[in-house]
Formats: sequence, structure tokens, C-alpha cells
Amino acid sequence: MQQHLNKVIAGFITLLFGGYILAIYWSSEPALFDVIAAAEQQSQQGTQQRVVGYVTANTLVEVSTTLLDKPGGYLSNDVLPPSVFMDNMPAWEYGALEMVRDLALSMRKDFSRSQSQSTEHLALKKAQPQFNISSTAWAWPSAEGEYRVGIEHLVAYRDQIADPNNRDSQFYARADNLRGWLKEAEKRLGSLSQRLSASVGQDRVNTDLAGDSAAHQATYAPSSTQVKTSWWKIDDVFYESRGASWALLHFLKAVEHDFADVLEKKNARVSLQQIIRELEATQETVWSPMILNGSGFGFVANHSLVMANYISRANAALIELSELLAQG
Repeated sequence: MQQHLNKVIAGFITLLFGGYILAIYWSSEPALFDVIAAAEQQSQQGTQQRVVGYVTANTLVEVSTTLLDKPGGYLSNDVLPPSVFMDNMPAWEYGALEMVRDLALSMRKDFSRSQSQSTEHLALKKAQPQFNISSTAWAWPSAEGEYRVGIEHLVAYRDQIADPNNRDSQFYARADNLRGWLKEAEKRLGSLSQRLSASVGQDRVNTDLAGDSAAHQATYAPSSTQVKTSWWKIDDVFYESRGASWALLHFLKAVEHDFADVLEKKNARVSLQQIIRELEATQETVWSPMILNGSGFGFVANHSLVMANYISRANAALIELSELLAQG
């Protein structure tokens, strides 16, 4: 009886250890990839022309596919161990997913349309809603199942714009189109920066109605509030920011290629390159075994504030870039 019990205990310990090792492997963040090389390889495989917009469309496909095919696959909706006990990678996935959603929407309503009165591209009209299902949906339909359908429609659009005989499928690299997407990225980064900064707690003044003396809001809000991210959510916000920065970094590199002429005309290429440099810093290796939350000038590091610094700088540069594109 004792020998049988020992075997059960040994098997349980082995299972726990195996699950721990698997969780560590699945928590490995995907490496950065060369968006130009990926598009070149894909165009050669499909014997397609690498036209304007091809790199951006292909990068959206690659980033979306990476979410599903990285080590461990898509983990946000898993209900079995060890992934059900993991939170860092699901947070990373959600950050990247939000950026995918924003670009898919901009592709549908701006990049693929010449004017506000033009018709939507059918493939993008089908693709964009597929990414809006809850990231944690696991039953039918599952999140990854819907995302794969969306990717298939994105691939169809990418291939159609590369077809010289398909005049109805286009990608319009214009300053106003690019600016519309950048404004969405600004809001994402601004929100992440605020949440990261709140890791140590902040007394924030209410500026919701600043700049308009006639402005009103639905319900009363105090003139100042104490904002602090829950201790249990600090690492989640950190990894969500890492995922969002990872995805946005690739999209901006693709945009730098496809909107090269627009950026040169506005003398804005260097501004975009500075944003890319700031976001690259967010992808540096985290050597600490856990996300530390020391006070601003305390003895222990605060990883959230370091991340907030890079994201805030990138966000400020995005705002400047957007203003440059708005100028004649």
C-alpha cells in the first residue's frame, strides 16, 4: 500500500514539474520578424507582385497567425492546465489582438477605400468582424476558430491587391488614411501608459472637460481621484503592453515601407523611425523572474514605470507624426 502511494505521489510530482516546464516554454514571447523579408518570401511563393500595401496586408496576416501558431498555440481561452493557470501570455495575446483589431478595422474603412462614398472590400468586410469575438471564447464558436476565418479573408484581400487583373481590390497609401489609423494607435498607447503608470498609485486631476467651457458629461466626477492598478493586475498590464508594442512595432515597419513616398513628402520618415526605436526598447529581455513594483525612486525596480516611459515617448512621437501628416 505504501509503495503504491509513493508511486502516486511521484507521478503527481512529475506531472506538476512537467506542467511547470511546459508553462515556461509556452510563456516564451514570439521573436520579432523582418516584415519586408516575410512579404518577399510570401510573394515569391505565390508568384505575386509586391505592390503598395502588400507588406502591410501580409504583416497583418503574419501577426495574426503568430497569435495562433506560437508555442502552445492560442492560450487565452484554454480551460485545462497548465495554461488555465497562466496569465502573462494571455495578457500578451490580448495586447497584440487589440492592435490587430484596430488595423483590420482601418484596412476595411480606410486603406482599401478611395473615398467615404466608395464601397467596402468584400473580403475585409468579412474579415474584420471575425476578430471581434471575445478573446476568451472557447466553446463553439471558439476564438481561434473565428480568428482563422478572419485570417483567410485577409489572405484573400492580400492576394487580390497583388493581382494586376483585379482593379476592384486596392490599397490606398494616402496621408489621411495613415493618419486615421495612427490616431487609433495613439489611444491604445495612451491608455496603456496610464495603466502602467498607475502601478505605484497616482492622484490624478480630472481633465475630462479641459479646453471647452461649454462641455458637459453624463454624471458627476470628482475633481481628483486616486488611481492605482491592483497588485494582482500589474504583471497582466505589463505583458499586455508588451504584446501591443510587439504587434504595433511590426505594423509600423510595414507602414514605413508602403507609405514611403507619403512619409518622404511630409519629411516624416525620421519621426516614424524614432517611434519604432522606442517600441523596440519595450521588447528587451526581462531578466527578472517576476515583474517588480517598487516605488518610483525606491530600492526595488518598477518594470511598469520603465515600460510606461518607452510607451509614453512612442505615443508622444505618434501625436507629432499625426500632426505632420495633417499639414499640407
